[in-house]
Amino acid sequence: MASAKALGMMRHMTNATAFAPGRVEILGNHTDYNGGVVLSAALQLGVTATGCRLANGEVQLGSGDMGDMVTLNRNEGLKPRHDWTDYPLGVAEMLARSGAEAGGFAVQYESTLPSGAGLSSSAALEVATAVFLSRLYPFALSRMEIAKLCRRAENEFVGVNCGLLDQASSVFGRKDHLVYLDCRAESVKEIPFPAHLGLLIINSSVKHALTGGEYNERREQCFAAAAAMGVEALRDTTSAALEAADLPALAKRRARHVVGENERVFEAIEALRAGHGEKLGQLMTASHRSSMENFENSTPELDLLVELAIQQKGCLGARLTGGGFGGAIVALVEQDAVEDVLKNVKSVYDTKTGYSAAGYRCRAGVGALPPDHDQA
Repeated sequence: MASAKALGMMRHMTNATAFAPGRVEILGNHTDYNGGVVLSAALQLGVTATGCRLANGEVQLGSGDMGDMVTLNRNEGLKPRHDWTDYPLGVAEMLARSGAEAGGFAVQYESTLPSGAGLSSSAALEVATAVFLSRLYPFALSRMEIAKLCRRAENEFVGVNCGLLDQASSVFGRKDHLVYLDCRAESVKEIPFPAHLGLLIINSSVKHALTGGEYNERREQCFAAAAAMGVEALRDTTSAALEAADLPALAKRRARHVVGENERVFEAIEALRAGHGEKLGQLMTASHRSSMENFENSTPELDLLVELAIQQKGCLGARLTGGGFGGAIVALVEQDAVEDVLKNVKSVYDTKTGYSAAGYRCRAGVGALPPDHDQA
């Protein structure tokens, strides 16, 4: 472990820094690994990585939230430690496998993201590491290449079979725009977000941990449903075809959620382009109902938060965000109503559950890298 003196020396020697935002999923729940489409927003909250080069392959990782610094040597091979360090170590390992010339480094992380809230703190940690190392060492990767490398780190090193959503949202975010990701084409578009609306994220304080097996189980259930329908992925079918198919009840419910989410994303884009924010809110609430009834990735606490939110004046809709199984909801709220909505929801929720809900007022923010990065 590194001492406080060593941490101070590292800060003094700083020659690279990077910030990567968390993300909030607006629509497109569990569609990314099904070849589908997603709408998300990068947040102002995120992870900052600050540090310098080290000789002899030494790697030092420190976090203000996680105590002392961890010291390793990449010349001895980087192996999973089964803690928070797996995310940056996975990025370093994937860079090495790709042939990037990146040696030793010391890095200190600071996060403004609540851990376990479903706001992609892990992806922000990965992207911050990749961008930090790209500024520290002479290798060049496009924005999409960075997003894919970070996904690979989570798949192969951490052991979570996530799609591209979280990493792409962190990389490609733009102020006052939603990120539209086509996960099959691996392409991104920017969708303008109405200025009079805001995003209110409310953390249930029920921890969200995708490494627990539920996420991977849902993934396999989706793949099995697609195979039973004779399609490559659930992206390749429609709600009408699904309802006509002869599938076991559980498989049909899982598929109904994913297929419906793809359709809701396309409806939302049309509504946003037409200036109909109310329609987006309705689609978000419909998405949550599907999470409850079809995908079963909600919790009683998330359900309560959504019900309380949509009862409030100025709230147009709400849903769980991220993988589910705990974490946070996102509500679409008129800007001048955000504080009242949060106060009213928190008061009832805290009393009923014994948990303390935490709220975050957000706008769609900038990503880890600007658009002109790809022209550099």
